[in-house]
Amino acid sequence: MSLIPSIFGNRSVFEPFSSDIWAPLSSNNEISSFANAQIDWKETPEAHVIKADLPGLKKEEVKVEIEEGRVHQLSGERNVEKEDKNDKWHRIERGRGKFLRRFRLPENAKVDEVKAAMENGVLTVTVPKLEEKKPDVKSIEISS
Repeated sequence: MSLIPSIFGNRSVFEPFSSDIWAPLSSNNEISSFANAQIDWKETPEAHVIKADLPGLKKEEVKVEIEEGRVHQLSGERNVEKEDKNDKWHRIERGRGKFLRRFRLPENAKVDEVKAAMENGVLTVTVPKLEEKKPDVKSIEISS
């Protein structure tokens, strides 16, 4: 971790078409365990499959959206559990927090058919692909 702020903010130099936007938190004590949600994106012959580790979140706390036709957006928020005034806390590491991840989907994505499911703290988003158009090739007979 660098002590010098990056000129790129949270964007990766190696992934110019993706961005990570972390919502401002009011204090360092509110950093949540999913603030660094890990994302895997694989492409199969049929679809793009994006998986995000979101431990401790319920599906009601997560949003999956397509913005401006091609921008896939994942966001979520965990709030602090209600506390009893008589309780004495020794450590609080599971605070509240927000996250927002955005990815530009490729041209072959069927954005109208996106599906999302969440199981055991893993969000899986499936974006079907358009069928690849095969070029129409016409053979020409060669005369002598």
